[in-house]
Parts: sequence; structure tokens; C-alpha cells
Amino acid sequence: MILPSDNWCTQRYFITTFNNQGFEQEVPNYSQAFREDTELPLVISKIGQLLTDRGYSLKDAEQETKAVFARMAEDNVTMSKTSSSSIAESPLDMIKKKAKMDIIIQIDWKVNREAAGRSVSFTLEAFDAYTSKRIATSAGVGPVSNDIVPLMLENAVKSNIKAFDKQLMAYYKDMQKQGREIVLSVKRWENGDIDLETEFDGEELLDCIQAWLRKNTIGGNFNLSDATENQAYFEQVRIPLYDEHGDAMDARSFAVKLRKYLSKEYDIVSKVMTRGLGEAIIVLGEK
Repeated sequence: MILPSDNWCTQRYFITTFNNQGFEQEVPNYSQAFREDTELPLVISKIGQLLTDRGYSLKDAEQETKAVFARMAEDNVTMSKTSSSSIAESPLDMIKKKAKMDIIIQIDWKVNREAAGRSVSFTLEAFDAYTSKRIATSAGVGPVSNDIVPLMLENAVKSNIKAFDKQLMAYYKDMQKQGREIVLSVKRWENGDIDLETEFDGEELLDCIQAWLRKNTIGGNFNLSDATENQAYFEQVRIPLYDEHGDAMDARSFAVKLRKYLSKEYDIVSKVMTRGLGEAIIVLGEK
């Protein structure tokens, strides 16, 4: 999915400020940007066409944003026919109602006014939506032109697209070989009677989880970056692209496999939560 960069949104005041547990946080307001900016839809269309011509499958950012708000509006008026109860929804559920994609491509551009005319400079960046890592980038300045900005930007990007495409293809090849990278956290409820140091057959629970990860990740690749008796934080967890049924695997489906293993082998009840596509959290002790 192609979106305007955070900087572009900030410069044009397409920003929403909300209170996040006492702290004010600003996030891009893509819906407002698509409604009010006349250049943005055409810019997204032009860049999207360049990538589509190279074989990439893209989600339409404007339509996906509309779909998110449509689902929110539908949920708000949905009631039980028996008790007129509304759909249960926590603040966390509302935050997660966002468009999901594997790769986020952000475009930022600026019009330069020179004596000979106008030119446009741009920065095109691709991020892994699972890990937020930058996987490709391209920047450049187009020739002086009297065309409209979207056409100027299309020509500027076109002359630099090969290097960007090469970086994306390298990312795909690496993912095919080494698997998709996710983040996995294991925590416990404070009222639980087990923790990660609880022993099963002479092995601490954390050791048992690591043994399972070695068997179920690609090449046994994961990094335990932080661990206490209450929580463990695994980064660079390489999971298969597809499960044994041929279905695409994400962080949640991988965590569900671990949850079922803990339930079957150690009779541990746990809850699976997610942050986007690429981070899963297992909380031990109860649902």
C-alpha cells in the first residue's frame, strides 16, 4: 500500500492528535488527506501504476481507509435482536481497526521553484509492516518542467525506480529463503500461579518455549532480547510464510500454535493478543 509520508502529512496539517494514557500523540489523518488534497490521489495512482507495471500487487490506500471507517460505522449501529446489546469493543480493538498490509510504501515530495521553472524532489521508502524496518529507499530530483506535479513526480520516480525495485526483490528473496520476521512476547497475568521459571520435568518454562521455537522457526532463528520470570521478549523470530495447510502465516497464527502447544503439553491456559500483523503477545494463566 502506498501512503503519503508522516512528514508530508505534518507539513500540510493532515494530523490527528489524541490522548494516549495522558500523553498527546500525533498520527497522520489519511482520510482527511485523501478528501482535501487534490494532488494526493493522482500521485498515489501514478506511483502505483509504476509498481503495478513491475508486477507488484497493491492495495488502494484511499479505498482501504474508507472501508475501515465503514466497518467502524457498521459496528457502532449493530445490536443484538434479543437484548439490544452493542458489540463489545475495547479501545485496543478500535486502534486495530486499520488497514493491514505486508509492505508500506511512503512517498514524500516537494516542489522546487527555480529560475528556469519548477522541478520536484522526492523520497520513496518501503517498510516491512511486520517489523517497521526500512527495506528499500529511493530519492531524486526530476527535470525542470511545466507539467502538473503528479506528472513531474511520475517522471522523477520512473528514472529512479530500478534501484528501488532491486531492493524490494532482494527483500522478497530473503523472506522466501529465511522466512518472515516477527516479534513475540510471552507474559503472565499477575494473579497467575505459574511464571517462566516454573519447572516442568526439570526444565524451566522459558527453556521449554525456546526449545519449541527452535523446532518451529526457519533455521531455528530467533533472538531472546529480554527475559525475567514474568516476561520474555523474542525479536527476529523467523516464521514460515505458509503453514502446513498452505495458508499464509502471520504473528497471530504462529502464536496460536504455541498457545496450543502449551495447553497440550503443560496444561497452561493462555491468551493471544496482537499488535498489527507482525507482533504477537501470549499472556499465561488465563484468557
